[in-house]
Amino acid sequence: MIFERRTFLKFFPAISGLPFLNLAENEPSTAKLALRFIVASDGHYGQPNTDFKAFHSDLIGWINQEKVQKGVDFTVINGDLIHDDPTLLYDVKSTLENLRVPYYVTRGNHDKVGVDVWQSTWGYSTNHSFAKGEYAFILGDTSNEKGEYVCPDIQWLRSEITKYSAAKGIYIFLHITPEKWTSGGVDCKEVTTLFEKTPNVKAIFHGHDHDQDSQKTLGGKPYFFDGHFGGNWGTTYKGYRVVEIFQDETWQTYQYNPTAAPILNSFSGKK
Repeated sequence: MIFERRTFLKFFPAISGLPFLNLAENEPSTAKLALRFIVASDGHYGQPNTDFKAFHSDLIGWINQEKVQKGVDFTVINGDLIHDDPTLLYDVKSTLENLRVPYYVTRGNHDKVGVDVWQSTWGYSTNHSFAKGEYAFILGDTSNEKGEYVCPDIQWLRSEITKYSAAKGIYIFLHITPEKWTSGGVDCKEVTTLFEKTPNVKAIFHGHDHDQDSQKTLGGKPYFFDGHFGGNWGTTYKGYRVVEIFQDETWQTYQYNPTAAPILNSFSGKK
């Protein structure tokens, strides 16, 4: 993996020495950090007429440098890892192995592989969860082998949310949003109602809509988009979302553009 790209060099001073910010007050946070993770999506490895290898090289360089400068506990690649061709799954996995942090993946509508192939490749199913410290992270499936847009499995979600009922916070990752905010969204009322009624669900993260990089609210819960780091359409920049959880149980998130005006669409979450 080659990291001496100009975008990587421009990024290095951009994050060096930055304190954690209280985004509500635009001041340094005095709380100690409990967890810090990055969400990125829509790399579309293998998409014709795109520089997909460079897109992945850039993202890996950015995240690895974040690890060095500010710390990253893990990364979630939130869907559309590949572009339609199932034979590319091994190639993208080999590429992502250059990340120097643990990473997890969700299946998007362009990841047209079966559950068995997904399981054998990543070591877990298309529905997956894990815990880090006192927080839980739920990764749900919103597509299938045909690439259709589907609601996540509500029974599985209920079971996972029950399993983590004692967690200080639950963070959920779904490639496709379960609300018709965009032409790419799906109406999943049972799912959004479940999130609304679960006090420790803190946030829901989405990819899929490459031109969306901000936040929407439904039932008192924030839903976040992270633009894209690959593909041939969307926001004018390629970036990712940073989430920081503090020991006082407050948290914050912002979209990051590594090449200019880096911090975008910030949000502060309460205890």
